[in-house]
Amino acid sequence: MQDFIQQFTFADPWWLLGLIALIPLIFIGGKSGTPTAITYSSLSILASLGRKPRRLPGFVTFSFILLGLICAIIAMARPQLRNEQSESTASGVDIILAIDISYSMQIVDFVLNGRRAQRITVAKNTAEAFINQRQNDRMGIVAFSGRPYITSPITLEHDWLIDQLRELRPGLVKEQGTAIGSAIAAAASRLHERESKSKVIVLVTDGSNNSGRIAPLEAAKQAAVLGIKVYAIAIGTEQGRLNNSIQAHPQQEFDTKTLQEIAKITGGEYFRVKDTDKLRDTFNSIDQLEKTEIKQHSIVSIKELFPWCASAALIFTVIGLTMQAIKSPTAP
Repeated sequence: MQDFIQQFTFADPWWLLGLIALIPLIFIGGKSGTPTAITYSSLSILASLGRKPRRLPGFVTFSFILLGLICAIIAMARPQLRNEQSESTASGVDIILAIDISYSMQIVDFVLNGRRAQRITVAKNTAEAFINQRQNDRMGIVAFSGRPYITSPITLEHDWLIDQLRELRPGLVKEQGTAIGSAIAAAASRLHERESKSKVIVLVTDGSNNSGRIAPLEAAKQAAVLGIKVYAIAIGTEQGRLNNSIQAHPQQEFDTKTLQEIAKITGGEYFRVKDTDKLRDTFNSIDQLEKTEIKQHSIVSIKELFPWCASAALIFTVIGLTMQAIKSPTAP
């Protein structure tokens, strides 16, 4: 019933104003006409003669004709059931977020919601917003420290993807270090042979490659051959250092030159991020650079109901006119 109400409409609703014109007819039809009779001082003598005139046949006749007019007006307004369905096809972008979870990502040199926060916390928060604004894209996550860890395969189940993102933390992978080259290679292998308009790796790291079996530039060349872009994001401030309790001799390991070269080889871009706002702007820039083409098709099916109303108008009118024709001019 609810679907019927939602789909029901009139193609020419202005005809319904004609129903207002029928209101006077209802009042006129309810009044008796001028009586054709002779006035007597008393009708007591005639009361026993004949039968009293019946008003019901005239009322029924008028009612059928009125219903016929109502149905005719509704028919001219063209009632119909209109069902509109939208289909969208997305020529999406396949994206893998390669996120550094080495111990240096625990450095507290960012601010999130007015409070000091770790790099990994800000990176996850910003990546989550990025996932939410790309609902038509398949995305996956590769976390890495001393080796890559496939956190999530490429999927459209973004709620599940975000749950996996929130679970990321330094120490999730036992091997210490920063294997940037291996992370790029692992992400590229997941994107390989996928049929999509664009294939992208968003690399978020705060260090330089110091472990893994493949060099970052070699991995970048292989990704370029596969048509994969790498957007490299260097996160962190120069003043950021690990706590002595985590690393005996903390040091800054930014490798700007290598990350710039990775982006250049693959046709991506390099971003240097030192605060939360800049990181958000960076993800927004990537979002604009890799737009998804969405084509929408609307299918409208219309079922005309006016033939039913027109038929009802004809039937009511015929019945009313027939009753009028066969009704005796005076009741016996």
